[in-house]
Amino acid sequence: MKQLVLVRHGESEWNKLNLFTGWTDVDLSEKGWEEAKAAGEMMKAEGFAFDKCYTSFLKRAIHTAHTALAAMDLDWIEEVKTWRLNERHYGALQGLNKSETAEKYGEE
Repeated sequence: MKQLVLVRHGESEWNKLNLFTGWTDVDLSEKGWEEAKAAGEMMKAEGFAFDKCYTSFLKRAIHTAHTALAAMDLDWIEEVKTWRLNERHYGALQGLNKSETAEKYGEE
């Protein structure tokens, strides 16, 4: 049986600062690297195995995938990168603080 497993990237430097990230290519924070490794260790412990990995072009996603797969001893599997998996583009909101933006313009 085929399975699709979705893993969100670990905490990024901008997630830590509560900033809209979008397509800005921000790396993982130290916590994000730890989260990626922990995700891989958990998937390995649960018996997951993959033959292919899909990721966006953003390094936070790529680094999460590589770190998780390395923890699973699967860093050799095929990797497919596509912009279609990139986070949504926030336009002028990219780089702005989420709380400050909501306060200024409203929650919606």
